[in-house]
Amino acid sequence: MIGFDTDLLIVGGGPGGIAAALCARQQGLSVVVADPRASPIDKACGEGLMPGGLAVLKSLGVDPVGMPLRGINYLDEQRRAEAPFRNGPGRGVRRTTLHAAMTDQAKQNDVDWIATKVDDVRQDAEGVTAGGIRARWLIAADGLHSVVRRAVGISCVAGSPRRYGLRWHYQVPAWSEFVEVYWSRWGEAYVTPVEPGLVGVAILSPHRPQLDWFPSLAARLADFQRGPARGCGPMRQLVSRRVAGRVLLVGDAAGYEDALTGEGVSLAVKQAEAAVAAIVGDNPMSYERAWHSITRRYRLLTRGLVLASAWQPARRAVVPACCALPAVFDRAVHLLAH
Repeated sequence: MIGFDTDLLIVGGGPGGIAAALCARQQGLSVVVADPRASPIDKACGEGLMPGGLAVLKSLGVDPVGMPLRGINYLDEQRRAEAPFRNGPGRGVRRTTLHAAMTDQAKQNDVDWIATKVDDVRQDAEGVTAGGIRARWLIAADGLHSVVRRAVGISCVAGSPRRYGLRWHYQVPAWSEFVEVYWSRWGEAYVTPVEPGLVGVAILSPHRPQLDWFPSLAARLADFQRGPARGCGPMRQLVSRRVAGRVLLVGDAAGYEDALTGEGVSLAVKQAEAAVAAIVGDNPMSYERAWHSITRRYRLLTRGLVLASAWQPARRAVVPACCALPAVFDRAVHLLAH
């Protein structure tokens, strides 16, 4: 490999980046992951793996310890709508547990790591140089506010409404095998079991998140210890394109609607697989088409829900509508879980 340090440089060592590394190793590519953070990396996250995303992870040799997820419940203070997953369970996995499992699998597959922050990217017709590494290709998986994306001239703006997320862990025995989504007039709370004695609670809202918006949930958690908060946002990032020469964007860096439908990790893993396929085929623009196909259902449904719920009368009608139209709710959950 004269003139190159590696076939693929991946900037960002989160789930999307490591999934790309594992996919690339399966295809026989040499891989270097650049990330200044020590493993395991934590992040504000709903921590629920949809069945489709879990299946892709297993195909990469990653089977993280967690709690089975049988479906999704939408709740308000009076009603509950339930939609089981049709094709087997997903899994609630603590973000650090997932990252540790993925990192271990990557290192077993001879993925190299460098602890460096990449803030400059130069490329030509043959390759890319960043972080002191010369590679044939680069995958950027460095998050919502991607430095690589900016460095290669891909435009991005924060969309509206601007929503933010905050996540805590509560030391409480899991009471459900479903992801519970509590709706209030100000935001949504996602409750995901991640360990036998631990649940994650993530609140999404345009406002400063408050557990008191959800009285029944607040009462259930009142006597249990809460861990530190982690936040992120604004979540909606409108990215003009996913490919610039020999640089491809994966995960949150590639554009994001909202965490409302809980698919972030699953989508990142599927995008990683598609990006590596485009690289192996020496056809990077095929990834742009694949990205649109992979994310279409998520983008349409999530955007529709976010826009509808921005109007208070419609927001109050979400859970009643799901209760009144269970087949529609079930179908929507099935499409997102696939």
